[in-house]
Amino acid sequence: MDGIVANAQIPQNPLMIDPQKLPEQAAKVAQENAKYLKKLKARKPKKLDAVMTKLHNETFQKIDCLDCANCCKTTGPLFLPSDIKRISKRLKMKPTQFEATYLRIDEDNDKVLQQLPCPFLGADNHCSIYEDRPKACREFPHTDRPKFHQITAITAKNVAVCPAVFAMVERLKSELPL
Repeated sequence: MDGIVANAQIPQNPLMIDPQKLPEQAAKVAQENAKYLKKLKARKPKKLDAVMTKLHNETFQKIDCLDCANCCKTTGPLFLPSDIKRISKRLKMKPTQFEATYLRIDEDNDKVLQQLPCPFLGADNHCSIYEDRPKACREFPHTDRPKFHQITAITAKNVAVCPAVFAMVERLKSELPL
């Protein structure tokens, strides 16, 4: 199964995955991933966190997020009150002014960006507020956190956003077959 899913060749090196083609590639494995991640969540393998930490570290030794920035171009974080306070201070804005300028309330009643790509993303894929970026951005793609089984739903979504997550899930299916 390593590298081949649903008759589609899946690159094991995340650098070989074109972010623009990622949604199409992710769609080819979406059903398989959903089934696998559902089983993973139910079974909670003892070594899951250790395997994910290893995969995360190996993957991010090969990939530089600045070459991609697909997450910043296609999805937006939710902003916590502490994020709003910190970023508005950096931008020398009042929190209410920051919210009115950049944020909206989504269907889940969360504060999110009004538009994408992220307005803080530069043409060189650098973040202009990197040191003060939202918690959700700091933790993305969430693949190195403890109790990984608890975030399988978000991981399934992130497969279509992040080439690194795509590659990690493909490798995970080989390393921890269920």
